[in-house]
Amino acid sequence: VRAHKIIKEHAPNVSTIICIGGIEDLSKEEMDREAEFAQTVRVADIWSVDKYMALHWGWPYDVAEHGGNTHKCDGVEKTYEMTRRSFERFKFLNGGQAKPMVISEFNADGDVTGPYEQVEMIKGFCNKIKEENALWFSGFTFYQFRDRGRLGLEIEDPNNPDVGVEQPALAAYKEIIHDEWFMPEIKTGGEAILPATLRWGGSEDADGLALPLHFEKNPVFCELYFEDDSNLMIELNGRWFYKSPKAKFVDLMPAFFEKPLDGEKDMTLKIFAPPATGENDPAQGGDWDVNYYYKLEKLSKIRIRYETMI
Repeated sequence: VRAHKIIKEHAPNVSTIICIGGIEDLSKEEMDREAEFAQTVRVADIWSVDKYMALHWGWPYDVAEHGGNTHKCDGVEKTYEMTRRSFERFKFLNGGQAKPMVISEFNADGDVTGPYEQVEMIKGFCNKIKEENALWFSGFTFYQFRDRGRLGLEIEDPNNPDVGVEQPALAAYKEIIHDEWFMPEIKTGGEAILPATLRWGGSEDADGLALPLHFEKNPVFCELYFEDDSNLMIELNGRWFYKSPKAKFVDLMPAFFEKPLDGEKDMTLKIFAPPATGENDPAQGGDWDVNYYYKLEKLSKIRIRYETMI
């Protein structure tokens, strides 16, 4: 609580998060050590719990086997209910007022489930969120991308720590984050006149350009050519591309490798401009600490071809 107050005094735009166990015993109304954390729940900007549908906490000192006491498997339904009950308890402690609720560490440990049941649990939890229309739930952080055990979307190659071995969970996770229910909302409307000022407030709070494109069929070439030093994030057909200030060319064809067009289609090319240095500019006005602005003087040239050049 003291840290929160100091942070808000010196960096008011920084959000704090309280991450505790939450409800871990569904037979109890209260959380363990609730009195100790009650004030923290009221003060923090975001609420969180760590919830593993399965976990082998004995790694790397033992192997999860039947009869062992260093692993568990709570499953989808119990994990969802513990998370929901945790939110309700946090809300109760906060006088009935809700705050954003997340899971800061989420997964099913492949050491316990194996790679296939791990996928089923991950997909099952996300399907539960959709089926329940759980708008009280704001998001989760998958733990983790690469792991020496079996918690990662990849596991570390024991022969080379710089190499990852893709797990079935990676494809499942990619499918989930492309699900319309879980994607950030993008609204289009209005008319842009160049030069256009693009605003970047964050990856889910930005104003960009939406350019209509017509495709006769699946392209063989789809490319952008630039004459400026813009720093851009570009989206087409659900695939994101980055253009650095030095780049003069972006190949958009990967947008069609997994989702090829089966005929004529109208699509939208979306363009956003985050700060190239990762820092906002104090000279940009009173809201510089939350927004970054970039003036796009001209559009890139686009090359779309439907036949090979041979």
